[in-house]
Amino acid sequence: MNNKDFIAEVAQMNGMRTADVQQMMNSLYDAMGDSFMEGLPVQLPNFGTFEVKKRMERIMINPANGQRMLVPPKLTLSFKPSVLVKDKIRKGGKGNG
Repeated sequence: MNNKDFIAEVAQMNGMRTADVQQMMNSLYDAMGDSFMEGLPVQLPNFGTFEVKKRMERIMINPANGQRMLVPPKLTLSFKPSVLVKDKIRKGGKGNG
């Protein structure tokens, strides 16, 4: 599902205009981005937790030539789904939850 379809579905489910839902979602994305920039996790009840994690530097070996390379540390975004989301997926999705 792309962003346009997602916005349309949320608008229909809540009886709202798509423009209002789009504005609300943009505000949500901005607030989440600000939290990630501060290194703070974002917990969405009954959905899951988004968290910025630091990957340490490591040594990697290029399989093509066997050369060792140092991979610098970097920040990555991880997501841990809630138990409810995991259960819904295990049971087959939308119709079985």
